[in-house]
Amino acid sequence: MKYLVKIFVVTFLLTVSTYASAQDKIVYLDMKYILNNSKAGKGAQDFLQKSFSNNQKKFISQEESLKKEEKDLLEKKTILSKEEYQKKTDALRKKVIDYQSQRRASLDKIASQRASARQDLLEKLNPIIDQYIQENDIAVVMDKKDIIGGKSKLDITNIITEKLDKELPSLNLK
Repeated sequence: MKYLVKIFVVTFLLTVSTYASAQDKIVYLDMKYILNNSKAGKGAQDFLQKSFSNNQKKFISQEESLKKEEKDLLEKKTILSKEEYQKKTDALRKKVIDYQSQRRASLDKIASQRASARQDLLEKLNPIIDQYIQENDIAVVMDKKDIIGGKSKLDITNIITEKLDKELPSLNLK
């Protein structure tokens, strides 16, 4: 159903624009390519992947430590008094809950940084596309994912990527 609607919308836009004026230009670009392969996009992806990988290493070592502590506690179950065992079990549970909340917070932080980076890129990209539309008298710019086929000379992805690289060489993620 989704694809049927997309095909209908594309066909409608093409039909209307064809009848409106033979001189109107329709071009397309690949937003996914621009966001992933521009200098700022690559830099943001590298930063986020490095941050995720560092966090994963830290959390794996914490998890191993907690498992070892649990194993040691189970081995000492018969040696410890019931009250002492209960205290240590409660302390271990608290550590596990803290670990889980830290891990969740870390993943949430990375997700919010990713969303923020995407939003920053889109905010810088829109004026560049608008300027290109004005300079080249373009009627419609469509995303490549919504197009079934077209002439490669109508693809402005590389031009827009180059302009974005000049205007925004990197994002400041922290």
